[in-house]
Amino acid sequence: MNSKDQAFATLRPRLMATAYRMLGTRSDAEDVVHDAWLRWHATDHEQVQSTEAWLKTTVMRLSIDRLRRAKIERNKYFGPWLPEPLSDADLHSPDMALERDEDVSIAFMNLLETLSPEERAVFVLHDILDDDYVDIAETVGKSQAACRQMVHRAREKLTSKRRRYLVDDATRTRLLERFIEAANRGDREELMKIFSTDAVMTSDGGGKAIAVQRPLVGAERISWLWFAVSRRAQLLAERRIVRVNGEPAIASFYNGRLHSVATVDTDGECIRAFYTIANPDKLRAFQNLVTQTESATSSG
Repeated sequence: MNSKDQAFATLRPRLMATAYRMLGTRSDAEDVVHDAWLRWHATDHEQVQSTEAWLKTTVMRLSIDRLRRAKIERNKYFGPWLPEPLSDADLHSPDMALERDEDVSIAFMNLLETLSPEERAVFVLHDILDDDYVDIAETVGKSQAACRQMVHRAREKLTSKRRRYLVDDATRTRLLERFIEAANRGDREELMKIFSTDAVMTSDGGGKAIAVQRPLVGAERISWLWFAVSRRAQLLAERRIVRVNGEPAIASFYNGRLHSVATVDTDGECIRAFYTIANPDKLRAFQNLVTQTESATSSG
């Protein structure tokens, strides 16, 4: 491996983490990082003052361009679009080392979708990656004043929609276990207690899996859905606690096949938002769960 390849390989995990935060899918992040690698190889290395700055700038600008195209594609997506979920193995893999995985929860990543590509870029650089405005302005090709204004606008948009609760993993896990028990029993009254009165359930099936096509609002509507699901005798359901984007979550299997993973936004007392990703194209990080289930079934 030559020095140019070595320099890129060293920075690749950070570049992947940046691209994922910008784009919300690992496949798009991989494409952007690969394009950056091609440009890096075509660049006169001696003319580059800082390898890290050059690569981060290239990845961020490529991400902005790709996100512009992606937003058009996501407007045509079948049903709600949610970010691609990652397992802990992905979050802390040699390919994508996320030092602060609390900033990639599905709830927060979904909120980032409300920002314009440029707003998202400066917000990620400043509030998540802790870059100063001098470097941010150079990275995105804007003035420092313009970058400050975009960060301010991004914060206002996110603050108006983001609920910030400090909920530890043990509390979150207990709430998810309550949900699993109630969903398995079809206990609608218990489900009504688990979800807040204004809870929202969002499902991403992408037209390739069974999913709710529009967000469901309210504990009553959500509890009726899970009650109905529990009554479908032909579906043999298994639900287990896993980790998704750094948080305790639920993996659901129907007739032994992985159907979806789900994360929640909670205050520790009840579920305020429920996000289900069932599009099989987005579940590759969790395919090992299918193997584990098949092995357990075979051994049993």
